[in-house]
Amino acid sequence: METETQKRVSARITGRVQGVGFRNFTQRRARRLGLTGWVRNEPDGSVRLEAEGPREALDDLVEAVHEGPRMARVEAVDVDWSDAADEFASFQVRR
Repeated sequence: METETQKRVSARITGRVQGVGFRNFTQRRARRLGLTGWVRNEPDGSVRLEAEGPREALDDLVEAVHEGPRMARVEAVDVDWSDAADEFASFQVRR
């Protein structure tokens, strides 16, 4: 069996994603999946996500942010993949 490679996902989520609990939703899901990184609101109204961990868990997180919390309305999720840099100790909400 192949060892799972650590990857990094960078995503910009647009739509009604601020003021609806999106960052806390993302943090809870990322921690449940064992991922590290951060999520924050951007000045343009989008949410930025940086996360590292196994590709399968990252795929689950990306799928989750396509829906978001109940009050959110996600219009787009722009995703970039790269190799993990192992720079995060946990998953945090940045302000």
